Amino acid sequence: MAVGYRDYFEVLGVPRGASDEEIRSAYRKLAREYHPDVNSDPGAEDRFKEVSEAYEVLRDPEKREKYERLGANWKAGEDVSGASGFGGGFGGGNGQGFGDGDFSDFFESFFGGRRGASRGFEGFSMRGGDQETTIEVTLEEAARGGKRKISLADGRDFEVRIPPGVRDGQKIRLAGQGGEGASGGPAGDLYLRVRIKRHPRFRREDDDLVVEIPVAPWEAALGATVPVSTLDGSAKVKVPAGSSSGRRLRLRGEGMPGPGGRKGDLYASVRIVVPKALEKRERELFEELASVSRFDPRQGR
Repeated sequence: MAVGYRDYFEVLGVPRGASDEEIRSAYRKLAREYHPDVNSDPGAEDRFKEVSEAYEVLRDPEKREKYERLGANWKAGEDVSGASGFGGGFGGGNGQGFGDGDFSDFFESFFGGRRGASRGFEGFSMRGGDQETTIEVTLEEAARGGKRKISLADGRDFEVRIPPGVRDGQKIRLAGQGGEGASGGPAGDLYLRVRIKRHPRFRREDDDLVVEIPVAPWEAALGATVPVSTLDGSAKVKVPAGSSSGRRLRLRGEGMPGPGGRKGDLYASVRIVVPKALEKRERELFEELASVSRFDPRQGR
């Protein structure tokens, strides 16, 4: 492709006073976007050639000085695509135009390959992109961990190991199961973002769990031992006399697994429940209590 005068700064999208690092950074970004091995757009290869030509001139102090001083006449109207340093290596030819370290090092590090001898862009490999999807687990699954089979929308099936104590929003990485690489490059990774389903009884607070325990008024007033649900079954908890709603009673080690294998605690939150309907004798006893008790829950408020 014969290339006449171009505003090379405009081609790279940098100001005329751009530093070498700004020019290099702009070039790398555009080369990554328009390289023919990763961009199938019909105009990508021409755009890549234009970007590479601009970079070859502006990265060279001597060429840049002439270009900035003479502008369109810096080569006295000469077609720069045939000038030393371009060598026709884009579409065919010997592919030697950018044979110095800066250009080849960039492609070897980014695309993970080398330039082919017959075509300037062949032989480059590129790592595939990472992908992400969501996996829902129950609180019980999150607590015990273990293996879980999942099927994705694209038809792939995996057996995933769920770490004990996994948290909502945490990612599980499946190496090499993401997007396919280009030109033989390695595949990217697949990340499974964990979403823990809402539990009907338990609420999670970091590595601790909270569960409500219904308590009758007389149990709260006199004290009682009542059953409480745990993730593994049930336990007994002692409700001290004079407990009010919201009081928390701790069961050590009955929470979620935490760092180092240490388990959090389970907190049983007292909720006083009053009968919706009273039998005759129950009403008489409550009325008697109301007549003799001096307790005022609103005192001082």
